[in-house]
Amino acid sequence: MLNGLAAWLGVPARLEGLDRSLKKQNPESLAEKVENFDEMRAALARIDRFDLGRTPNFEPRRGPMVPSYIAPAQSGLLCLPLKSGPEAALRGWLEALDGAPLRQDFTQKTLRTWQGAHPGHRSFAVLRHPVARLHAAFCDRILDRGAGGFHEIRETLRRRYDLPIASEAAGPDPDPAHHRAAFAAFVGFVKANLAGQTAVRVDAAWASQRMLLQGIAEFECPDAILREDELAQALPRLAAHAGREAPPWTNASDPHEDALVAIYDADIEAAVRAVHARDYARFGFADWRPLRS
Repeated sequence: MLNGLAAWLGVPARLEGLDRSLKKQNPESLAEKVENFDEMRAALARIDRFDLGRTPNFEPRRGPMVPSYIAPAQSGLLCLPLKSGPEAALRGWLEALDGAPLRQDFTQKTLRTWQGAHPGHRSFAVLRHPVARLHAAFCDRILDRGAGGFHEIRETLRRRYDLPIASEAAGPDPDPAHHRAAFAAFVGFVKANLAGQTAVRVDAAWASQRMLLQGIAEFECPDAILREDELAQALPRLAAHAGREAPPWTNASDPHEDALVAIYDADIEAAVRAVHARDYARFGFADWRPLRS
């Protein structure tokens, strides 16, 4: 080994053998060298060297999703939408703020230009309760057969994960019992999907809001993280900062709320908590309540 190391270093000299007169220093066992050996062994036994006590997180990291950011035509507000949140309602509110079409389809370069042109700008993201958010993802991405639906994933869920919906079904089932069974099956799929136990991609529509915000923060750290149920109070403050009169905001930002009210119970809440436990813990979500209650 020493001669090989010498060759690798380019040293021409070689050893004919090892010096047999060398003696191992301190050859005693560790128990003889350490005065409090038992205490040391007990302390070292508690060290989780490989972090095995940590709850594993297999959810993939997200990017900043800059093209999804939206801003009013003139005011210095920047919305960082989280998928399956109240994006449509926020779009309407921001358009009404300046009475003109939104600025959107940003790149990192054009966003930096916009920020430079709007000194004092404010950015914000809006959290939706995990139950309402998963239900919105289910209705918009799985049940919807329009342009926004994930048709291939829908068929995969039907065939491989026994999602109890007909191939031609579109929108929530008018029978609450059928709709509840389908949504519960979807929640079970999302739990396995986030744990890396499916071959289906982890889409931003049902990824944890914690991971989405971490991805956004790589490029744009939001000035405010708001809750959907607090927008009636929070948005006027943002509008005032931008020097604008706040358009009215109603608590009708979730078009699927009535369908969710018809199926929600403690079992649905517990199932979603098991899927997005980190979001519940990180953002302090209580049990879901309708916005219009």
